[in-house]
Amino acid sequence: MNIPFVSFKPMERELGEDIRAAFERVFDNSWYIDGNEDKEFEESFARFCDSSYCIGVGNGLDALMLALKALGIGEGDEVIVPSNTYIATALAVTYVGAMPVFVEPDIRTFNINPDGIEDAISSKTKAIMPVHLYGQPCDMDPIMAIAEKHGLFVVEDCAQAHGAKYKGRVIGSFGDAAGFSFYPGKNLGALGDAGATVTSNKEIADKIRALRNYGSDYKYHHIYKGNNSRLDEMQAAFLSVKLKSLERMNNERRRIAEIYLSGIKNDKVILPYVPDYVEPVWHIFGVRCQIRNELEKYLNENGIGTNKHYPIPMHLQECYKDLGLAKGDLPIAEEISETELSLPMYYGMKDEEVDYVVRMINEF
Repeated sequence: MNIPFVSFKPMERELGEDIRAAFERVFDNSWYIDGNEDKEFEESFARFCDSSYCIGVGNGLDALMLALKALGIGEGDEVIVPSNTYIATALAVTYVGAMPVFVEPDIRTFNINPDGIEDAISSKTKAIMPVHLYGQPCDMDPIMAIAEKHGLFVVEDCAQAHGAKYKGRVIGSFGDAAGFSFYPGKNLGALGDAGATVTSNKEIADKIRALRNYGSDYKYHHIYKGNNSRLDEMQAAFLSVKLKSLERMNNERRRIAEIYLSGIKNDKVILPYVPDYVEPVWHIFGVRCQIRNELEKYLNENGIGTNKHYPIPMHLQECYKDLGLAKGDLPIAEEISETELSLPMYYGMKDEEVDYVVRMINEF
């Protein structure tokens, strides 16, 4: 049996007719930027996120960067980010001229550990950027309490967690703003790069809307030194089609995850820990194994696709050597990077495929 790490084919077969109709609609309208498709998607996604405003942008990195920029964060400031995440989180901080300050994750959930945040706060700290990694919500109550105590902004990185919930409340609705990626592989993915920032603060929303459009509040009038990062009409139309099915498809991911969680019994494999107050959406199903490379080789030889998230932690990336961090400085992030292995997880996996993955792992 051959099972890819990810496949879009089942979803494409199911939604293909509606996606083609969306393409024809936009093409026939001959309006490709800042039109009704963008407006309608923004309104729908804001409601989905229980937020007042959604501003479509070019990608998830810009969604975070423009949120920080709108909050006035820049040169000389610090932003607390998890040490275990995709590099876009840190790059968003770098792009506004601020400094990312890494806080270690909880080894069980892979998410930022609230217990380490206060020790990382300095007089330069302006914001906390929790990442809902792999589709599992962070522990937001203590994070929000720390932010309130110290007068800090909170910008949620929701790039992997569209529709996840914390204590019954959808992520993205906690902080001052939240950034989403619609990269094709996400639970809600476009057919190219795309992203959005959501917020319930009108002032922040208005500023991001201007910043994404060269800093312009109306044509040829520029109030900020902005960027060019707009969600185009075609991607907005595709996203509107997919958004209607997102909750149903997330529930299918949850069903697959339950089979993994209940069926995998190999004591060499550490399963993800799920607190009872969260509802993950399982963008990635990541396990840990001390002999990760051997497990990966074994699964691949048996036709099971895998991936690693992420094999080089941020502080050891060459682009961040200027931070002066070395191997051993962030041991939990390093432990995760050396032991994490992601199993196949996508809408449309057949039961026999999921069962095969379980059986092969148990036989390892």
